[in-house]
Amino acid sequence: MSLIPSFFGRRSSNVFDPFSLDVWDPFQDFPLSNNFPSSARETTAVASARIDWKETPEAHLFKVDVPGLKKEEVKVEVEDGGILQISGERSKEQEEKNDKWHRIERSSGKFCRRFRLPENAKLEQVKAAMENGVLTVTVPKEEVKKPEVKAIDISG
Repeated sequence: MSLIPSFFGRRSSNVFDPFSLDVWDPFQDFPLSNNFPSSARETTAVASARIDWKETPEAHLFKVDVPGLKKEEVKVEVEDGGILQISGERSKEQEEKNDKWHRIERSSGKFCRRFRLPENAKLEQVKAAMENGVLTVTVPKEEVKKPEVKAIDISG
């Protein structure tokens, strides 16, 4: 739960989270945003895909809500420097000439979320699975080796 209230009707930005690379869009919910090109509106519509990040003793787990998307429409990448990128695109529904829309609430367009992974992440062993509209990305952690303590005999 965020300690910073949302003044724009959506979850607050992660500006204070050193692991998040999200960029806050000050015009995302601006009333005049209809003046922007449709491609810009579509991009910001899905840009804030909801993600939960949980750390367990064995791994970092990312759960991403991507309802209606197939696994082929979602991409998970690990960049140099330990950056996890989760992106995808939801296609816009085809309009027929005789269709009359009463309401459009489902968003379409691209989304991209980036996270800086901690030093203990095993980048070569990242796994992803999708089930029931939820993408789960598992990033195993290296074991923290406890320092070896050697007792020294005291002579004399």
